[in-house]
Amino acid sequence: MKELKKQKIGFIGLGIMGKPMALNLVKEGYSLSVCDIRPEPVQELAALGATVCDTPRQVARQCQVIITMLPNSPEVRQVALGDNGIIEGARPGTIVVDMSSIAPLASVEIHGKLKEKGIEMLDAPVSGGEPKACEGTLSIMVGGDENIFEQVRELLLVMGSSAVLVGDIGSGNTTKLANQIIVALNIAAMSEAMVLAEKSGVDPEKVYQAIRGGLAGSTVLDAKMPLVLKGNFKPGFRIALHIKDLQNALGTAHELGTPVPLTSLVMEFMQALKTGGKAGDDHGGIIRFYENLAGVEVRSRG
Repeated sequence: MKELKKQKIGFIGLGIMGKPMALNLVKEGYSLSVCDIRPEPVQELAALGATVCDTPRQVARQCQVIITMLPNSPEVRQVALGDNGIIEGARPGTIVVDMSSIAPLASVEIHGKLKEKGIEMLDAPVSGGEPKACEGTLSIMVGGDENIFEQVRELLLVMGSSAVLVGDIGSGNTTKLANQIIVALNIAAMSEAMVLAEKSGVDPEKVYQAIRGGLAGSTVLDAKMPLVLKGNFKPGFRIALHIKDLQNALGTAHELGTPVPLTSLVMEFMQALKTGGKAGDDHGGIIRFYENLAGVEVRSRG
């Protein structure tokens, strides 16, 4: 494949994550053809020189590499395989890099349909939320053929600080589900511990400073605890999206006969918050479930 900077790259899905990822590609000198159901982010990219496309099919006609960043499996299936989808416009040899977080079996299914037409696919979900999407420092977990991965690795590293091939198609999303389980359980553990500290009359900010350098310290703790202390639940990664990921994790686990009891429990916490109107909050807002039960708030005393 010729140098990627010398050809159009397709980008479909310009939401909270997709738009900053696309902007980083433009800043690095890549030429984009973009498509989204909302006009505002499309216009923003167009102002920077991107070509506007009305359908995924139109994107596919212009581009040999197409990135998709969409909410869930049904949207990826529709964009890839539906009417006016990628499959209707792409030439054999086109590479679809789906960076959405979807069910692994859906990735396998979509890949199989595209492969029948000679279209290649990688599943390459990301971790890091909106802040790291803006910085271009996402962690990218990739499933698919190694040769295809190497052809787009340089492109991925514009959007992320790491891009690791973890196995065959679907493996990227399996890795993302594992990541999302660990993140959710970390936030729940942090929440449970800090509400206990607050209820006991111990300053949770001092507890955080005391434990963050020890075995209980984690990237999740350092990312979420300062925001909780400020009462800042502006979404970097919304509870609604984490519910979607845990639904995929539970579905996959049940299909494989793998017990995930802690994941099921945290899912119920999130569902309770959703019912209470907090689905749009950052997933650090899991702590509000515990705060409501205990009748306290974990906030800075400074």
